[in-house]
Amino acid sequence: QVHLLESGGGLVQAGGSLRLSCAASGSISSIYSMGWYRQAPGKQRELVAAITSGGSTNYADSVKGRFTISSDNAKNTVYLQMNSLKPEDTAVYSCKADVRTSYSVRYNAWGQGTQVSVSS
Repeated sequence: QVHLLESGGGLVQAGGSLRLSCAASGSISSIYSMGWYRQAPGKQRELVAAITSGGSTNYADSVKGRFTISSDNAKNTVYLQMNSLKPEDTAVYSCKADVRTSYSVRYNAWGQGTQVSVSS
């Protein structure tokens, strides 16, 4: 009922930048927060960054100072600006939204994931 469409992943050299976008669509009443998670092969999925509808943000220690999360509430869209990328950032990045639908059901919607690969 709520769909997340991600874009912006790809291949980049170490030190480069990428900007990920995630747009939520569907029968949305409210979005409480949106965030980005990542999972590398053989590793646990981790929160990269999250932002609430009020603008509060949270970052993983490993990306602080390099990544910036932002949102456009009017467009139900969240962005992740990734600078100074490192090979360790290579992972599948997935968007998540804490949403309430027009039927007053609250749940976490997930995107399909997008590959970010950083070469050394």
